[in-house]
Amino acid sequence: MSDKLSRRRYLAGTGAALTIGTLAGCSGGGDGGDGSDGSDGSDGGSGSTIEDVPSAIDDYLSDASLYEGTMVDATGQDEVTIEVGAGDIGYAFSPPAVRIDSSTTVVWEWTGAGGGHNVASVEGSESDFDNGETVTEEGYTFEQSFDNTGVQLYECTPHSANGMLGAIEVVEA
Repeated sequence: MSDKLSRRRYLAGTGAALTIGTLAGCSGGGDGGDGSDGSDGSDGGSGSTIEDVPSAIDDYLSDASLYEGTMVDATGQDEVTIEVGAGDIGYAFSPPAVRIDSSTTVVWEWTGAGGGHNVASVEGSESDFDNGETVTEEGYTFEQSFDNTGVQLYECTPHSANGMLGAIEVVEA
């Protein structure tokens, strides 16, 4: 448990330092000229970030790539897209944690980065799902609708040891 706390404290500390450094660099005015809106895209453009993450998800994702202890609230949407092969080296799902309503369809879309990936549920997940193969092709998609409420845990089997883990909380619509 102390490793998790140390890792989280490190991430929180470096995140704060990066934020302060970024803000200091912006003090000269202007918009940076890159045309971006300043977001990092971590919510996939699909909702607000929330902090009340179920413990089963928080525990499962404690070493997951891109997971920072929050999840995207995508309730109220009929369809949600999760990137497969996100992050600096393509070993992440983005967003790694999402809250959806029952009957929502989740679409995993491959970025083409990080080699071959799959999406497969793991023990402890409310539903059993698997895209059936390891895929490298950018733009490939796999869809799954979730009718059962509860926690859905999944991984990229070849890269799970690298932190390529994801989770979905399905709540009553």
